[in-house]
Amino acid sequence: MSIQIYNTMTKRKEEFVPITPGEVKMYVCGPTVYNLIHIGNARPMIVFDTVRRYFEYRGYKVNYVSNFTDVDDKIIKKAVEEGVDAATISERYIKECRQDMASLNVREATTHPQATQEIDGMIRMISDLIEKGYAYVAADGTVYYRTRKFKDYGKLSHKNLDDLQSGFRALQVSGEEQKEDPLDFVLWKPKKEGEPYWESPWCQGRPGWHIECSVMSKHYLGDSIDIHAGGEDLVFPHHENEIAQSEACNGVPFARYWMHNAFLNIDNHKMSKSAGNFFTVRDILEQYDPQVLRCFMLSVHYRSPLNFSRDLVEAAGNAYGRIVTCAENLAFLLKNAAEKNQALSEEEKAVLEQAGEFRTQFETAMDDDFNTANALSAIFELVTFINSHADENSPAALLEGLKKELEELTGVLGLVTERKDDTSADETAYIEAKIEERRAAKKAKDFALADAIRAELLEKGIVLEDTREGTKWHKA
Repeated sequence: MSIQIYNTMTKRKEEFVPITPGEVKMYVCGPTVYNLIHIGNARPMIVFDTVRRYFEYRGYKVNYVSNFTDVDDKIIKKAVEEGVDAATISERYIKECRQDMASLNVREATTHPQATQEIDGMIRMISDLIEKGYAYVAADGTVYYRTRKFKDYGKLSHKNLDDLQSGFRALQVSGEEQKEDPLDFVLWKPKKEGEPYWESPWCQGRPGWHIECSVMSKHYLGDSIDIHAGGEDLVFPHHENEIAQSEACNGVPFARYWMHNAFLNIDNHKMSKSAGNFFTVRDILEQYDPQVLRCFMLSVHYRSPLNFSRDLVEAAGNAYGRIVTCAENLAFLLKNAAEKNQALSEEEKAVLEQAGEFRTQFETAMDDDFNTANALSAIFELVTFINSHADENSPAALLEGLKKELEELTGVLGLVTERKDDTSADETAYIEAKIEERRAAKKAKDFALADAIRAELLEKGIVLEDTREGTKWHKA
């Protein structure tokens, strides 16, 4: 089955056909870096990282571009509050953002362009739009885009221009009287005192927000791309304006497929600083394993609203724990498997074939507009299957085959199957010696000593699990 993508532009699922066979050119709008990223920012990062991983799993070469907006009113405001320049703020929070992305196992983009490093390209595109009559310069040096001149304006958001005009008239602010039309939007604006600025043919100033992504996409991916993605809040006006700029300048369709993830709510309410239900990724990672947050984000289809609550995250943690426990069990069995080169029986070969059926279920789910919820269900079914077919008598070849199935599928979702282990060699030796001492105590029916050893280790943060394969341990 081919990969089907729900295209916001056409409002239907479409077969993915790349511009260049075997390659995917994908642009995802990144964060404005003025603070630590919040869990709403994390959803598109995780979702589209997973989309990228699945394309690569399917054999595509992916050129994945995701920007940092590092010049913006919010960045400037933060800089003024701290008495530093805007670059200090943006550089700080780009570093923090990268740290949070790494924690969530979000891979680095092929390119992470920054707006301030692409100013020359923005000036060139704006100049082209002026030359083609799609933009004009106001008396103060502000450059505006002539929205009505682009005949297809509204084709992504499916908004009517006349309805938009009445809305914009009601929202008009000081300084906009110099527009030819209330619908026109800013491409370049004059500097204000204390703000960063760049030289341009029109005035000393800085770019409008929308022009940034048009230029960065063109620079790193070309005039036409396969997929443009981001949160649903970007459909209008940001992505609508990107289309108008890019297609007017380049004369070709901007993107074949538009993907947008739905909002993330907090306890069924929209996330808001003023409402006190605003959480940064760093807040959540102080309480939960980053992999639990990633599993939670993928537990619902990306186009469905996702409600963040403690109960739901705890449930995701329990579900992720099943995967990790299964992987640890396989590793434990492999470590102790005696026959490394033992040929598989027909029955054992049949077990591996059955395990492969869960891969088919997984792929069917992901081919259907990247349905990670159903893909996770396939993984959980695989976990149940492995738990019922892997034991101390299983040959290494069977265990390796089952381990490969589990690791490859979880890897597509960016889920790590091994607990983070910062245990030193000396500490490991101590724990294993205590486990052996406890085993001897139980054999001698000294259960009081065995219980005391368990309690001693638990006090040190070491949890023991007695299984049919033996005693395992992990940190609490």
